[in-house]
Amino acid sequence: MRTDDGVDLHVEVDGDEHAELTVVFSHGFTARLAEFDVHRPALRGRVRLVFWDQRGHGRSGWTRLTAATIDRTGRDLGQVLDAVVPEGPVVLAGHSMGGMSIMALARQRPELFGPRVVGAFLLATSSGGLVSTGLLGRWISLVRRLHLLGLWLRGLQLVAPLLERFRRRGTAIGRWFTRRYLFGRSDAEPADVRLVQDLLEETPYTVTLAFWATFLDHDETAALAVLGRVPTTVVAATDDRLTPVGHGRRLAELLGADAELVVVPGAGHSVNLTRTDVVDRALSDLLDRVEERLRATPRAG
Repeated sequence: MRTDDGVDLHVEVDGDEHAELTVVFSHGFTARLAEFDVHRPALRGRVRLVFWDQRGHGRSGWTRLTAATIDRTGRDLGQVLDAVVPEGPVVLAGHSMGGMSIMALARQRPELFGPRVVGAFLLATSSGGLVSTGLLGRWISLVRRLHLLGLWLRGLQLVAPLLERFRRRGTAIGRWFTRRYLFGRSDAEPADVRLVQDLLEETPYTVTLAFWATFLDHDETAALAVLGRVPTTVVAATDDRLTPVGHGRRLAELLGADAELVVVPGAGHSVNLTRTDVVDRALSDLLDRVEERLRATPRAG
């Protein structure tokens, strides 16, 4: 499908085409829709499934730098719904940046949440404040105080094509980085690490460094009141270095009484790949809650 700013997005539809309920999956930063392949078997016979590659990722088209933002991916998600799921109840599922895209959509189009979007599954994600602590947080604070943040980010984007030209994929250093930042203490099987490394390294540095700036200012806390209208499940992993478990706890707390929190001990950011059974069960439980509410609430038409 083509967005209103002319970017072609790759979308796949799977599962029961006659199902009342559709689940739309939004993948994480520098990944692609293949990260959700492990969940297809558990869901195919129950719901209709929609997967899409976010702009610049996978088989979707690229975009101008100024549109490499979570605000824009939220709009893209809304347009995927309009084009591929024009009617019927929808549950939105998002991992990492995918969850942030869902929050952005809630801010942009609150009228969808309740009548059309009837549930949300937020996996290893955050509503904001990701780059506020540690060495990187101190560096960003210093650059902001010196009013050099825009210049620094633009410099990264300018050197990205050169870095991509000389990039080597599948290296031992790349596996170490993937192992350290995408996995926990007790869930890093070599095959899973290599799979995630391959997924992440498919995305060019030009995409990575263009989107990186959007995470510095990401704050969708205000959108949580809209998301809180529908049943939600937040999955957080205790060893997640990218979206630490505290962000998941805060997210569930701010979402309110209709939110359930699932904490996965020993898992890292790629929790859906390494603890697939736990994530499948959490999503199934959310679908049970959504379906129970749909049965209890008469729908227009």
